[in-house]
Amino acid sequence: MTQSTTEPIQLDTLTQELAAIQQTGSKRIAILGSRHVPITHQQLIEMMSYALVLGGNRLVTSGATGTNSAVIKGAMRADPNLLTVILPQSLDQQPKESRDQLEQVIHLVENPEQNELSLGEASALCNREIISRCQQLICFAFHDSHTLLKTCEEAEDDRKLVTLFYFD
Repeated sequence: MTQSTTEPIQLDTLTQELAAIQQTGSKRIAILGSRHVPITHQQLIEMMSYALVLGGNRLVTSGATGTNSAVIKGAMRADPNLLTVILPQSLDQQPKESRDQLEQVIHLVENPEQNELSLGEASALCNREIISRCQQLICFAFHDSHTLLKTCEEAEDDRKLVTLFYFD
């Protein structure tokens, strides 16, 4: 009998997903996503992050507008101590509308050594750091969100549970 090379991978993925569903303790969950998110989607993401934090989970995200801002808003309402925000560059590199919100975050990690990089390069490095700190990734993206989709692939390669939602 010939065994398919994808069978062990599928079985392993299923096992990981079942274990994640059955886990009753808190998890470290990264939530990332596009900056270009309709307000109704932002409200749903905010409610989801609020509920996850109320459930005792620790959230990790970045500081961009859109998805990440909604995550921050929901988590801050539930329990600011269970939120970590990792910036791709220093706080002063962030847009003014983001800075006001980010200044309220207790666990804020800046990366000023990446200020000279393009935002795309700095974001890719930042996303890798976020993935290294989580057990699970929830991502909201478009089919052409190259940096986010690459982050999802890297998280899967690191054997993290990845849930990817597409806006389009």
